[in-house]
Amino acid sequence: MPHDEPNYSHWHEITDTSKKAGLGTFKRPPMPYDNFMDEEGIPIYRDFGVHKVQNLALQPWQRMGGKGAFIQLYGTEGLWGSYVVEVPGAGALNVERHMYEEQYLVVEGRGTTEVWQEGGEKQIFEWQKGSLFAIPLNAYHRIVNAASSPALLLAGTSAPNVMNLFDSRRMIFDCNHTFTERYDGDPDFFRPNDDLAPDPVRGLAMKETNLLPDIMNCELPLDNRRSPGYRRIEPHMVSNRFYLWIGQHETGRYSKGHKHGSAAVLICVKGKGYTYTWPSELGPKPWETGVSDRVVRVDYEPVGMVSAAPMSGDWFHQHFGISKEPLRLTAWFGPNNARGRKPGLPGGEEKDLGAIDLRDGGNAIPYDEEDPYIRKEYEETLTKEGAETRMEEHLYRPPTGDDPWATASFAGQES
Repeated sequence: MPHDEPNYSHWHEITDTSKKAGLGTFKRPPMPYDNFMDEEGIPIYRDFGVHKVQNLALQPWQRMGGKGAFIQLYGTEGLWGSYVVEVPGAGALNVERHMYEEQYLVVEGRGTTEVWQEGGEKQIFEWQKGSLFAIPLNAYHRIVNAASSPALLLAGTSAPNVMNLFDSRRMIFDCNHTFTERYDGDPDFFRPNDDLAPDPVRGLAMKETNLLPDIMNCELPLDNRRSPGYRRIEPHMVSNRFYLWIGQHETGRYSKGHKHGSAAVLICVKGKGYTYTWPSELGPKPWETGVSDRVVRVDYEPVGMVSAAPMSGDWFHQHFGISKEPLRLTAWFGPNNARGRKPGLPGGEEKDLGAIDLRDGGNAIPYDEEDPYIRKEYEETLTKEGAETRMEEHLYRPPTGDDPWATASFAGQES
């Protein structure tokens, strides 16, 4: 062994008090989920984003019975997993059961899903392009293609969390425990529910349903927290911890920049656009301060993806719709709701920082304090696309107290 390479076969205590133990620099070892992906024999895409998942090259996936590819965007490592799977025309995927949560967005095609517990009757529901559904924890399920052409589905899972914790394939794929508290075979379990309710944490619009037939065109209630006229809903599905929402920016309007840590991946389901993301330590004006070379841009169309915070620490990110139709996104966090990850005592109060401007103690960049390059480029891009801006001039002026949208006020409370 060369003298400059470390000897891993035997450990020696250091005797020189001027030196420190260990290598100092080391390679990060793969986690059990990384090994699992490698052993599945399909491509693994790691990047800041994906322009559209339909363009990804897929390979035969023996365990699933179709073709597939893993998508592990920067910032989601160990937090949650994603993949695309192609269901053969007039065929089906293999029966599965596993101890991690899973949800699907139908990218292309139509078909049915069968779900059942050990010894129970199968429940069958239909899906089409734009449908979103979740699989109850450790329930048997099979995805069936109803058309002669292949169907394509995008999945989000908590597989990394479970595999990295237990590191036991047998426990994950061959556990006979039935979670009847999550799924009891109720005949209406997969019947879409359109009732709205306030979510129990932040009071935002929530829909408790295990199937959304079409998230590309469903109605969304007014929210106003990200941009003027912004609409948003939180689906809560099969009692999962997997957190997500669906939001829409009006045509010709864009999101305020805002910051938080890793986990969130934005998935475009209508319109087209781009996202800028940059480390928060660069400040709210990276072009003006000469550090724009560290800003990451990802362009997308349906169904494209972008990691909002692709590295450690808080990252600013800002989303722009540039088509003649609204920009509709769904954000997937896995079991990592960023609003609930800050340390603090249970029952303590926390502000909705992403909806509050920096000058008011929040994490959002008000339009009048953003980098001037943002607005200039956005308007120029809209012109090239044959669209028009609807970002009114008053949005770029400091609030005077008579602009209700610009102040940090919320339904049901004042701040």
